[in-house]
Order: sequence, then structure tokens, then C-alpha cells
Amino acid sequence: MKKPIILALDDDNQVLKAVTRDLKSQYRKDYKVVSTTSAIEALEAVVDFKKKSETIALFLVDQRMPEMLGVDFLEKAKKHFPDAKKVLLTAYSDTDAAIKAINDVNLDYYLSKPWDPPEQKLYPVIDDMLDSWQIGYKPAFDGIRVIGFQYSPFSHEIKDFLSSNLFPFQWMDVERNKQAREIMDLHEVSEEDLPIVSFQDGECLKNPSIAELAIRLGFSAEAEEELYDVVIIGAGPSGLASAVYGGSEGLKTLLIEKKAPGGQAGSSSRIENYLGFPNGLSGQELTHRAITQAKRFGIEFLAPKEVVNIEVKDKYKILTLDDGNKVNTKSVIISTGVNYRKLQAEGVENYSGAGVYYGSSMTEAQACQDKEVYIVGGGNSAGQSAVYLSNYARNVYIVVRREDLTSSMSSYLINQIEAIDNITVLGETEVVKAKGDGKYLSGLTLLNNGQEKTVEANALFIFIGSRPYTDWIELNLLKNEKGFIETGRELSKYDDYPRFWKLDREPFLLETCVPGIFASGDVRAGAMNRVASAVGEGSMTIKFIHEYLAEH
Repeated sequence: MKKPIILALDDDNQVLKAVTRDLKSQYRKDYKVVSTTSAIEALEAVVDFKKKSETIALFLVDQRMPEMLGVDFLEKAKKHFPDAKKVLLTAYSDTDAAIKAINDVNLDYYLSKPWDPPEQKLYPVIDDMLDSWQIGYKPAFDGIRVIGFQYSPFSHEIKDFLSSNLFPFQWMDVERNKQAREIMDLHEVSEEDLPIVSFQDGECLKNPSIAELAIRLGFSAEAEEELYDVVIIGAGPSGLASAVYGGSEGLKTLLIEKKAPGGQAGSSSRIENYLGFPNGLSGQELTHRAITQAKRFGIEFLAPKEVVNIEVKDKYKILTLDDGNKVNTKSVIISTGVNYRKLQAEGVENYSGAGVYYGSSMTEAQACQDKEVYIVGGGNSAGQSAVYLSNYARNVYIVVRREDLTSSMSSYLINQIEAIDNITVLGETEVVKAKGDGKYLSGLTLLNNGQEKTVEANALFIFIGSRPYTDWIELNLLKNEKGFIETGRELSKYDDYPRFWKLDREPFLLETCVPGIFASGDVRAGAMNRVASAVGEGSMTIKFIHEYLAEH
């Protein structure tokens, strides 16, 4: 935590050195002492401290200065730190001005020069001021702050990116948070600039793109190596496992993720059936452990970067990224997972990111406080979100087309849901229309047994089915009728198998129809759709990579 600041200001350099010495001698353990001879410089510092979310506890200011009087300085400075204690240093002739300042700037005390000895004339006064200040002091949030409109898709995109990438931040709704307006004024931004992202060092980004934000946060923008042993596309549980094992076994490994590590599992509020964690763990916790472990083994991580094409040339694989750059590798693992299907209901897309969300319940949970929340979907992800959101929402409704959840959700989750009073399962029901004022969601039309009814709804979270993220692949990889990538022995079932497979050996278990390109996790046909199985496949793939590389 940052230390509160004591700011000393006096145009007499000798006096300033003396007071700074005395202040540091007594208070440096708990406070940062900052001093200057320039009132203009001090005011600039005050604004800078405010931008950096630092706190000034006490001003100790000389009255007679050539740039401005001490009381005038305090009048300007208190606008930024109104709760700071204000002490004026005065000569005997300035006593009347100091007394007047008690009313004009709410002066807390004035000290006559000289203050020797400080043990008798300075420290007792400052001690009393700081003790009084500490009673009402609450440390400001020391981190990234995001300011915007709650129901802005752009605000949601930034919050979701920061949350998914495990960056702590404070969300500030400009329509409800008074401090948000103060920060906007401080950075001289208007509503047209929203959302803005304010950093600890005082920098502020106006309506940044995700790419701009990622660079500012220190993400790698380009691949460092000319050639990799393996490039992993997708940083879900399977891709992360491949990265950990690839790095630990000495392969030159690059992991590329278009959004954030963790995939759909990363947004899960609680995974309770993962081996070795009897109390469960969040998807973010699992992701944080995995990405930290992979980086410790020296893997390279590119995000947010999207692979848009794969080419094969002389047994090498050439990946084209969304920025046009290319990456060369000897082998590839496709672990791009699945996307939630879009809900085909009137008006839903009008409120995407403004009350309607696909997954990402953790990002918007705070905004659901005492609200009516609906969840569409009967799988484990929907159930985990319902349990998590029930801690915030007034009521949570799970909408499913089937009679109940027994055929699609794990029994441990069903038992949890049944025990939570503010969760209701609406069986044989579907959402047919989303309504609002054009800015954010306010209601839904539900269809049950042929009858429609309109309900109040402040948020809708959608977890319906999934489709593999394979549309981007132009390379002729074999996929089943649903778009999942075929691998291993399943390839031999296709009539044209002899035409595309020319090696003497059979395809490795997780190898696609193109030698050296593998698929693991949910994107693969026949996958188990469990976190543990995805991790297992990711680690297995590295074994096959070794065997493939040994052939060449």
C-alpha cells in the first residue's frame, strides 16, 4: 500500500531543508515526505498525486511566497484533497493572515517560525493533526480504474478483457459514482471519450481498443523467435496444459490466445469436481496457476492475437496472425475450444454487452446487485453462474426447454441450486424476445406451453450449446458434420483417407489429417467436454509432438 504524503512548501530553501529534515526524522516510517520551494510545482504535484491515486495527509505551507500566498495555495490544493490537514508556517507579522485563513480555507493550525526544538513545537502539533486525519482515512483503490456507462458494450468489453486476464481493476459507473466525474475532470475527458482506463502511474487511455490496452499492460506484440518447435493456438485448459508440458520438456513453445487464457473454463465461478481441489476452485484461479506455471518454464505467450490462417510448406507450418505477421513452426496444436451459440430471439443482439451476456457472469456480477437475472442454459456453466450470481441478484431464473436440469447438469450442482432460495428453475420455457429502452435490457418475453408472458429482467446470461471455433481454418482439415476436428483413428473411417494420408504410420491419437497438426480439448471430435480431460489431452499432445519431431 502506498504511504500517505506529507507535502512541505516553503520558498526559503534553508527553511525547507530544515522542516523536511525534521519531518523525515519523525514520520518517514509511515508517511512519504515531499518538499518543494515552488508553489506552482507543488500544485502540479498535487494533481499528479491525484491521478496516481495517492493521498496527501497533510500540507505544511509557508504563508509568504513570491508565486502565491500560502492560503491561496491551500485554497487551490484542497479541491483535490479536501480531507488533508492544512498547517500554515508563519512569521509573527503574518499571524492575522493565519487567523483569517482558519475560516477562509478551513485551516487546521498555524505554526510560527522558528519551531525549534521540534520535539516541543512541531511534532506535538503534527502528531495531533495526523492522528485526527487517520480516523477518517480510507486508502484509495491502488490499481487500474475503468470509467464508463454500465450498459455500454465497449465498457463491458474492457472489463471482460481485464477480468479474464486477471488484472484487478475498479469499475466506476459514470452515472452513479461521484468520484468517476472527479477523475474525468482531472484527466480533462468528456463523456464522448468514455470508457477510459486510468492507471497507477497517472496515465489515462481514452476509449482504447483491446489491442491498445494489451500493449499498455505489457503483452507481447510480436513473436520473438524465427522458428518454434510447437505453436499452440488457444489458451484454454488444454492449450495451457500443452504449454506447461512443452516448456518443461525443452520445446521452443509459443502459446497464442485471441482473448484471454482460460477459455470458457476460465470464466467459471466455481469448478468443484476438479481432481485435487476438494473445496473447488474458480476458473480464474486455475488459469492463473497454469499460465504462471507455463511462463516459469520459459514459454512465449502472445495475446490478444488471433491466428487467421495456417499454411504448410515443406513440412513447416506458417501461421498468419490478424495483424498480418507470420509465425513459423514445426508443429501446431489447435486448442481453440468452442463458442456459445447465439440465442435466436428477437431483440437479443440489440442488447449484447448492455444487459445480455454470453458467459462472463463474474465480470458483471456486481452490476446485478438486487436485480432480476435470467440465465438460459442447463449445463454446468449455467449452473455455476446461477449459484455465483445468487449472491448478488434479488432473484435468479434458469430458463431451460426441458422439464428440469437432471439430463444436462451434474447432480452436485442441482443439489446446490435446490438449496438456494432465490434461484428458480423455469422448465419447458424459452426466451422469445428481449426488450429495453434502446440502451439496456429491461424485460424478456418468455414462452411456456404455448403461452407468452413478459417479465422484468435486468440481465440475461446465455449458455446454450456450443459450436467449435474452427471457421477460421482454411486448411483442408477433416471435420465432422458439426465442425469438430477429426483426429487419430477416426480419420481412417473417411473414404478419401488413402488420398490424404501418405505416411507409413497411422495418425497419432490426437493428430489431424495433416501430419504435425494436432487438435486437443473441446475443439476435437469425440472430446469429453470436461476440464480434466482437456488438460489430459493437452499434456498427451506433447508426447506425440516429440514423436513427430523425431521423424524429421
